Amino acid sequence: MQRLQGLPLSELQKRLSTKWREFPHDVLPLPVAEMDFEIAEPIRAQLIDMLTRSDTGYLGLIPELGTSLAKFMKDRWNWEVDVEQIFPATDVGVGMVEMARMLIKPGDRIVVDSPVYLNFANWITELHCQIVDVPMKRDGLHYTLNLPLIEEAYKNGAKLHFLCNPQNPTGTVHSREELSDLAQLAKKYNVAIFSDEIHAPLTFSENEFVPFLNVSETAREVGITVTAASKSWNIAGLKCATIITQNEKWLEIAKSMPGAVHWRASLFGAFAAARAYESVEWLDACLATLDYNRKFVAKLLSEKLPMVGYRIPDTSYLAWLDLSAMNLGENPSQVLVERAKVALQNGSSYSPTHTQFARLNFATSEEILTEAVNRMASIL
Repeated sequence: MQRLQGLPLSELQKRLSTKWREFPHDVLPLPVAEMDFEIAEPIRAQLIDMLTRSDTGYLGLIPELGTSLAKFMKDRWNWEVDVEQIFPATDVGVGMVEMARMLIKPGDRIVVDSPVYLNFANWITELHCQIVDVPMKRDGLHYTLNLPLIEEAYKNGAKLHFLCNPQNPTGTVHSREELSDLAQLAKKYNVAIFSDEIHAPLTFSENEFVPFLNVSETAREVGITVTAASKSWNIAGLKCATIITQNEKWLEIAKSMPGAVHWRASLFGAFAAARAYESVEWLDACLATLDYNRKFVAKLLSEKLPMVGYRIPDTSYLAWLDLSAMNLGENPSQVLVERAKVALQNGSSYSPTHTQFARLNFATSEEILTEAVNRMASIL
């Protein structure tokens, strides 16, 4: 399989996104979930065509997005989705928050499974709700859902569960059995499950990604999915996500959302996403690159930093690293920025008990990864 080529550092430093503007040029920035590759040609062509025609207005009807997304999901995961139950939103956070507003009130409890994507906490704060953190079970660096503790949280009055499926930052792909059991618990205790599936297309071939709504009729009764092309095709700045329902109750809730949820999505983002879901050759080349890189990171660490804990992830391009044996103090990520000129995402962003962890983005070139690990090793 052909692989994508990571762009050279000199070219990447011309980018205007936050990844390349947050730190000085002498720092290698590897915290933000953006890829250092060129985007798929069909997406580029779509955007150039729109700009050439000064087609820069508001987003209206876009049946193309539902059609391409539904076909992608059917082909990739044998998941049949009705295009009439696919709704655009600005991004996954907006989709999760605006759907949540339709069924909860301030002060309600929302479950998360830490360590988990840092913006879950921000969304819950935006909703003026309480965070109920149920730490995942850990076997070495393999994390799984802690169903007994989740049941306790449900019993104690949780109204909603923000699920990260697949899981960021640990790289775990939840099993069909886990998700089925979770759906049963949610139905028993009248809890809604919102499944963030933004990393799903980047699941590696030896693992099975299971869409939450495709698990069972029970899952469709208790939950919705919110997803986007942004992570898998590197178009986060274009701003478009999708809310998916597969139940009449959830369909009516989605229809009753404020019209602004649709209108605030980007015209460019929506049409880019429609092209993205058709760009499967680019996605497969990207997966081949990431598959190589996740193993290359393991090789580099074993040679240069064997004390760093790392489990090769099941999905996406995020390495979850245990830095505790490097003995860098209370905030190892800050030390790495200051002394090694390498920026990683601090583990405390995902869990207060993971201060000695960090997340590294390996969707880049071998040269940059090698330089990053060499710099980290040089301060010991």
